[in-house]
Amino acid sequence: MIKRLKNMLGIESVKIELEIPQEIEQKDQNIKGAVILTTMSDAEVESISIKLIEKYTRGRKEDKLIDEYVISKILVNERVSIAKGEEIKLPFDLPFKIVKSQMDELQDNNFLNGFLIGLAKKIKGVKSEYRILAEVNIKGTTLHPFAEKGLYFR
Repeated sequence: MIKRLKNMLGIESVKIELEIPQEIEQKDQNIKGAVILTTMSDAEVESISIKLIEKYTRGRKEDKLIDEYVISKILVNERVSIAKGEEIKLPFDLPFKIVKSQMDELQDNNFLNGFLIGLAKKIKGVKSEYRILAEVNIKGTTLHPFAEKGLYFR
């Protein structure tokens, strides 16, 4: 009974780790990485969801607003069986396209405008943070393991 409860809750189930570069060129428009799966008991992976998420923050203190946007998402519907103690590395390519605002375009095109716009963004508290989220759907579990890793665009 305890084993069945552990399986249902995902305890001693599949552990997931992301292997991606910390810095990525925006012009590449593709993130190459790998999902590393390990387990303490036999398990069957039904699918893996990988997302690139932007956390957009603006404002300060009580006026602070935070939104999250899914920029790109892939779903790997590959069934994989993992034996106890085994490690599996599944490579992936995540295509993406960062959409720039008019302010960002002006900032990139002109040095003087870039400085002034950068200053205005700093005063308003505008910033974007990016991360990769990978979630594994395990057969027979209710809670699915996931891993997150932040990244920076040059």
